[in-house]
Amino acid sequence: MRITTSLIKADIGGVAGHVVVHPKLEELARKKLQEAKETGLIIDFYVYHAGDDLQLFMTHTRGENNPEIHKLAWDIFVEATEKISKPLKLYGAGQDLLKEAFSGNVRGMGPGVAEMEFEERKSEPVLVFSADKTEPGAWNFILYKVYADPFNTAGLVIDPSMHAGFIFEVYDVYEHKGVKISTPEETYDLLALIGTTGRYIVKRVYRKSDGEIAAVSSATRLNLIAGRYVGKDDPVLIVRAQHGFPATGEVLEAFAFPHLVAGWMRGSHTGPLMPVPLKDAKCTRFDGPPRVVGLGFSLHDGHLEGPVDLFDDPAFDETRRQAQIIADYMRRHGPFMPHRLGPEEMEYTTLPVVLEKLKNRFVPVEAE
Repeated sequence: MRITTSLIKADIGGVAGHVVVHPKLEELARKKLQEAKETGLIIDFYVYHAGDDLQLFMTHTRGENNPEIHKLAWDIFVEATEKISKPLKLYGAGQDLLKEAFSGNVRGMGPGVAEMEFEERKSEPVLVFSADKTEPGAWNFILYKVYADPFNTAGLVIDPSMHAGFIFEVYDVYEHKGVKISTPEETYDLLALIGTTGRYIVKRVYRKSDGEIAAVSSATRLNLIAGRYVGKDDPVLIVRAQHGFPATGEVLEAFAFPHLVAGWMRGSHTGPLMPVPLKDAKCTRFDGPPRVVGLGFSLHDGHLEGPVDLFDDPAFDETRRQAQIIADYMRRHGPFMPHRLGPEEMEYTTLPVVLEKLKNRFVPVEAE
């Protein structure tokens, strides 16, 4: 039996600003997904939040991009918006719902989606990660470390099933094109692309030896869909671990360095990606700093055992301390780059409206 795991999220309203999901939103989502489980549409589910994003993790046998599964998620987001977010005047009610009507699947409609289909192994650990106040390119560094850096992942050297390397599927989200790059032999080509995190995004990773899917991310850039700033993309990621893939600890090791990502306040700033437990999955300081939660499950015939709150561990205390030091350092730059994003990213924020009033005040000057 082939199992599909679908992680679909949306920001449909936050409490006290862009801080946290209202418990009533999660309650409604659990009720609707339980009904879907009882009818046999899905096998199992788990509802949680990362900051102000409602996260729906589902297992089923209907494959990727299934209209029924996507409509289930869409209908939950719409109903929760209409029945809870709007009456309670939650901030940004329905923010990620960019279309009026469902059109077959939620891709291109605002919600973020990561899905993968596979045959369950004898033991099937699946890890899901959800980030808030950042963009899909935030996973680029993580996925490179996990699947291409032997200093992070010892299995690339000593595990025969991984020694041949991995294939990275990279999307150009501006040109709507994709390319597959093989590591380790094309590592430098891979880095030439994915270091530009706002444009080139790692969508999928495959094990080279047999083409088996290893990881999949959401690649939605909301500003490119809407043509304006409607909130940061807040990406999600699904990773299979162990037995021919990087171990759970190798995957988590990549998060031990709080690397800089785009997003934070108004989607316009650079800050450290801080791994936190679910209890700290709320963005407060300067609407941040950007953070990520991780949950670990074991699958059996599509049923979920868990979750394990992967970052609820003092082993990540030092990472969080470093993230706070980096946050202090970046904040002291105020409106100056590199804390504020570059002009190509700021085009999709509200800054152009401010700059428009200065346009006619510029006068010609002689070149220095």
